[in-house]
Amino acid sequence: MRRLNTRKGVNSKPTDDHDSNNMDPVKLQVRPSTRSNLFSRNPKHNNRSSFLIIASLTIALAFTLCYLLVSARNSRSFGKKRYGIVIDGGSTGTRIHVFGYGVDGGDTAVFDFGTDGLSSMRVNPGLSAYAEDPESAGGSLRELVEFGKGRVPKEQWENTEIRLMATAGLRLLDLDVQNRILDSCRKVLRGSGFKFQNEWASVITGSDEGLYAWVVANHALGTLGGNPLQTTGIIELGGASAQVTFVSSEPVPYEFSRVVKYGNVTYNLYSHSLLHYGQNVAYDSLKEAIVSGDFNSDAESLQKRMSIDPCTPKGYSYKMQSSKLSPSSSVEKHRHLSTLQSRGNFSECRSAAIMMLQKGKEKCSYQHCRIGSNFIPKLQGKFLATENFFHTSKFFGLASKAFLSDLMMAGQQFCGEDWSKLKKRHHRLDEEALLHYCFSSAYTVALLHDSLGIAMDDERIRVANQVGSIPLDWALGAFILQSKSDLDCGLCQSGGSPS
Repeated sequence: MRRLNTRKGVNSKPTDDHDSNNMDPVKLQVRPSTRSNLFSRNPKHNNRSSFLIIASLTIALAFTLCYLLVSARNSRSFGKKRYGIVIDGGSTGTRIHVFGYGVDGGDTAVFDFGTDGLSSMRVNPGLSAYAEDPESAGGSLRELVEFGKGRVPKEQWENTEIRLMATAGLRLLDLDVQNRILDSCRKVLRGSGFKFQNEWASVITGSDEGLYAWVVANHALGTLGGNPLQTTGIIELGGASAQVTFVSSEPVPYEFSRVVKYGNVTYNLYSHSLLHYGQNVAYDSLKEAIVSGDFNSDAESLQKRMSIDPCTPKGYSYKMQSSKLSPSSSVEKHRHLSTLQSRGNFSECRSAAIMMLQKGKEKCSYQHCRIGSNFIPKLQGKFLATENFFHTSKFFGLASKAFLSDLMMAGQQFCGEDWSKLKKRHHRLDEEALLHYCFSSAYTVALLHDSLGIAMDDERIRVANQVGSIPLDWALGAFILQSKSDLDCGLCQSGGSPS
């Protein structure tokens, strides 16, 4: 996912509310005297009354002391703030998340990702940008480590775990290059002062990424730990990959199945990452396909006009750097690319996107292959569409509850406008980012509607990047599961983790 600016996100400190009013007051039981005098002349009656008063006061004092002791113990336990750090090694940038959380009297982690509970910072470029110089990758983490040190009290550094989880950007690289980049990062993390083990720096699977995003979404919605059928699925559109994760009632092949045990509830999930189908990689793939004419036979009418780029607004002078293409691209392709004519057309761009998404479907060995040869069961329940889905929707000024039909209308208007007018209207926006919105709107419709079967007016899907004050970032889900696993929760994973 392309993001232009370095951001710092801040969230909230867990608090403990003990209400002393919850304890019933102990009432003093004093028998009324038969006389109106304050002091009785009857010694027997007076002794009995005094005894009752003293006994009642003793019981009240005992209850009060017990309450204060229990309250103080719970308060100390909850008030002992702990910290954890997760570094998200994304395809276009690396982001650190510093978490602060409390533990209640029952040794259960209590998360409140508010003002003091979460701090984040991002640096560009991503770790995959160091493919030609892997040994320099670790240096990109130094600024992030210093940021973390400024958020965690020094006396807690040695007890604060720091983990690096790299995603699709590194998954695209050769294994040897991945390992060299990770080794460089491990050197920096070992010397960070935080608690670190070499295995805590790794490339996570796409299935993990989707699962973690599902966890934080349902934590934020308050459905994690509840009825599996009431949970909400996640569809992420990153820069290099897309993830689909949800509770499915139909049989799921072993390699796509994940089981999460949270508390006393077991969730059977479909989770899969569609590598190469992220928005940025798909955009670059489209350019290569236009140059090479590498569409299937169903695109014959479009192939006749392969020199025309339907996903770039008209009037744009196309100059794509050769580095944007894969190493296998020939000199002839580079020469051809420079002659492309930009002629934005939403419908044709959408058709080109559909062809990319369906490419390889003939190799499907499952009952349902909605994208390429990847098995995806029928979507069930509610869904949140995140990351680039959100950024595209936000650019067009659409509300979270807007329909896909609204995005299609906005995309049609944008794609059909002249580039010079668009630049003038959006002069504050980086031109490279602006250039992608014709494609991103068409690609979103092609992926969600034409491929995954979400209706144009389906109310079950919402676009979001946070719920309340909680960001829908997979790293938060990873932290929740890790912390719960350490304290009171078991995480069971079954099936393979295809990337």
